[in-house]
Amino acid sequence: MTCCKKLQEYCIESICEDPQTFLTSKIFTLLDKDNFLNLLKRNDLHIEEIYAWDCLVKWGIEKAEIKNKDRGEWDQEESKVLKKTLKPFIPLIRFAEISPADFFDKVRPYKAAISNNKYEKIVEFYYKKILSKEPTLPSRVRKLASAIIKPNIATIISNWIDKNDSNVLSYNNKYRFNLIYSNSQDELDSKKFHIKCNGQGPFVVLIKGPSKKIFGGYNPIGYALRESQWLLSSDSFIFSFENDQDTHHMKIGRVIKTRRSVYENRNTSLFNFGNDFYMKGQTLYIRKRGNYNNLCDNDDLHIDETEVFSVVKM
Repeated sequence: MTCCKKLQEYCIESICEDPQTFLTSKIFTLLDKDNFLNLLKRNDLHIEEIYAWDCLVKWGIEKAEIKNKDRGEWDQEESKVLKKTLKPFIPLIRFAEISPADFFDKVRPYKAAISNNKYEKIVEFYYKKILSKEPTLPSRVRKLASAIIKPNIATIISNWIDKNDSNVLSYNNKYRFNLIYSNSQDELDSKKFHIKCNGQGPFVVLIKGPSKKIFGGYNPIGYALRESQWLLSSDSFIFSFENDQDTHHMKIGRVIKTRRSVYENRNTSLFNFGNDFYMKGQTLYIRKRGNYNNLCDNDDLHIDETEVFSVVKM
């Protein structure tokens, strides 16, 4: 029995480290109630809370043997069975970690599966931003001080830093992103940018323009204090996401010519990835110079938001 328990604990820990593979598999809904409860109790389950909710609903519908997948056509009995199935799990969902938009789109449709008292407390939180006096569970994912991306995007970038370019993400995040520069807090000026960012080691820069599209780059060397120089790196890359939720249509362009991976010039540009991807003033320039794999055609983009994070290996 002891061996079985150790094996069970090992399996749960493995899922916590890389939940995506298991939670998207066909066998996920075969997980029994006790093991799923143990999984959702874990603070080290590396997924966003709305994804935990989505998985719970999927599992609950399967376990309640609700054949009709169209929720709008459910009768009272089907809603009642789902509520009973989900009841022990509801206290394990960190609703305070779910955005109002996700709550409206993904939680509210299953209002009947949550007790009236609990649902009212959740709604009160969204209106007043005041948590109930009940014990609050800690967040499952590390906080990210970004107005541009969500933690799941940071996870993808962390995977790229580890040279994992596949669609199978590892949530065993080895890196912490510390905000060191933001044009909403700091003046958009090259010299001030370098005062904040020089000597901070590896960093990720994020850019957002008038559209929802996000661009960025990873500099594994960081900037020193010299006037201008080319920096050599085989690990730098540039990237783009369609929006702050995009985990399917992102693009990555890894460095091709390592001797021209990063150019440092504190007097003119805020950052420069091989003259393929650089920023001057409030404009992002994207060019096909051949130093990086292409992200898109040549383009000049006005910049609304800029953030730089030092990347710390844990």
